[in-house]
Amino acid sequence: MGALIWFVAAAVLAGLELAVGEFTLLMLGAGALTTAGVALAGVPLWAEVLTFVASSAAFWFFLRPYLHKRYHQPKVYDDSPRALVGQRAEVLEAFGPTGGQVRMDGSIWSARSLDPADTIVAGDIVTVADIDGPVAVVWKER
Repeated sequence: MGALIWFVAAAVLAGLELAVGEFTLLMLGAGALTTAGVALAGVPLWAEVLTFVASSAAFWFFLRPYLHKRYHQPKVYDDSPRALVGQRAEVLEAFGPTGGQVRMDGSIWSARSLDPADTIVAGDIVTVADIDGPVAVVWKER
């Protein structure tokens, strides 16, 4: 019966962690789950409580810092021109093999077609295939 109580406590603590997001209740839930496994062996109540305290403290001091560092890292923002590859752009000036202009991400770029035989007219929507210095290499979807 003790193992079932510890298992329910672990499930409740893990569920409450979803609302909090600090990894505190998750560590207590992991301690309760560990204690549920130990309680299956039929140990006395004092051993279950000792197991809960020791395992929760171990999870708290060893696992929580790793999880905290791993999941609370700031996201890296890529502001290089390479981040524009794959974006869609509107053609402002018709171009063929020599080049033209497109508007993408709020700015105007010089552009040339990936396929020199393509003629792209103003108003078409193209996709950026590559950035070659200050020139966007684009292709038109058919």
